[in-house]
Amino acid sequence: MRFRTLCACALIAACAPASAADYLGSHVWRPGWHGAGGFSALWLGPEGRDFVALSDRGSWVRGTLLREGTGAVTEVAVAGRGPLLHSSGRRLRSTETDAEAIAGAGSDWYIAFEGIHRVMRHPALDAAPERMPQPDAFRGVHRNAGFEALAADAEGTLYAIRERSGAEDRPFPVWRFRHGTWDRPFALRRDGRFLVAGADVFDGRLYLLERDFAVIGFRTRLRSFDLTGGDERLEMQSALGAHDNLEGVSIWRDEAGRLRATMISDDNLRALQRTEFVDYVLD
Repeated sequence: MRFRTLCACALIAACAPASAADYLGSHVWRPGWHGAGGFSALWLGPEGRDFVALSDRGSWVRGTLLREGTGAVTEVAVAGRGPLLHSSGRRLRSTETDAEAIAGAGSDWYIAFEGIHRVMRHPALDAAPERMPQPDAFRGVHRNAGFEALAADAEGTLYAIRERSGAEDRPFPVWRFRHGTWDRPFALRRDGRFLVAGADVFDGRLYLLERDFAVIGFRTRLRSFDLTGGDERLEMQSALGAHDNLEGVSIWRDEAGRLRATMISDDNLRALQRTEFVDYVLD
């Protein structure tokens, strides 16, 4: 395809309308410390202000999101940050640092890692984790195809989803952790080129954040399901290039009763990308 035709097609795709979800705004965050970036996971408190973000370089940061006007993020106030630790208490080695997802349940934090594929329970963000059962199925997975999504429901049951299912017509298996054991109760329909980027559970529904990459950037989609994998709904889909590489998502309800989705992008520590918080109203 000639370059001029390619550019025209890309421009048409980028300008295509998004889904019916209401886009509120984006805030580009430029943390002021060396090595900041790579944020792949996001947790928000019930009012959408307190936050925890994880970097896939093996660190955490917590603080407060300030919102004005439309309710989109306008400023980030950092309250603390530090490295994720090994179960021995030491800092993670470079081969162990790829944190991709976080879920809060009670006073515990659960973190999913790629590379050495595992889910760990942390009594505090700055504490050494406790070992959890790891099924044999977690082993032998391609290094960049492990758990990208982890969510907890109101009872503390965990739902973990890998980035890839192996083939475009193969559903994404959902792993569930409850009563001390893992099982695989259902799968989510895979649709085309979209791959798993993050997840959250809110009001009895599982929200799946997905992304697709094309020549000029990323396309983002958010679907929701009941907790058996049924009742699929398209919540939002962005135009190509509208946002950066959104990998973390948190669902919450604001003071006006609106169902909200806040997402964070992974800039891969590259100058041409950015860390941004993105806000949508879903209903």
